[in-house]
Amino acid sequence: MEQGHTADSCTPVRAILARVGDKWSILTIMLLSEGTKRFSELQRAIDGISQRMLTLTLRGLERDGLVSRAVFPTIPPRVEYTLTPLGQSLTEPVNALGKWVMANLPEIDAARRKFDGALEEQAA
Repeated sequence: MEQGHTADSCTPVRAILARVGDKWSILTIMLLSEGTKRFSELQRAIDGISQRMLTLTLRGLERDGLVSRAVFPTIPPRVEYTLTPLGQSLTEPVNALGKWVMANLPEIDAARRKFDGALEEQAA
């Protein structure tokens, strides 16, 4: 830990990193970086996310000022989500992280297989 930093001073940082580092948040931010999306569009595009989890993810991102929500008075109501300027500023690091994962996925998979194989040998 850097001099002057305490566990208490890192608490807000941990909370924000937990939000933006969550897999659903990253996928949502990546999709919204392409432009405004409706809830149903996001749900179809994010494989495996439940309606409840998407709702919680969007609420958390909205609470942190990363996403804005617009409700249109139609029947049924139309709701659209857009990245705020703060959310837009996050797209570069999120996309860089995604590119890093894709570039290093074969090496990561090889390391996982090696690790898992060593665990199996120890168990035998």
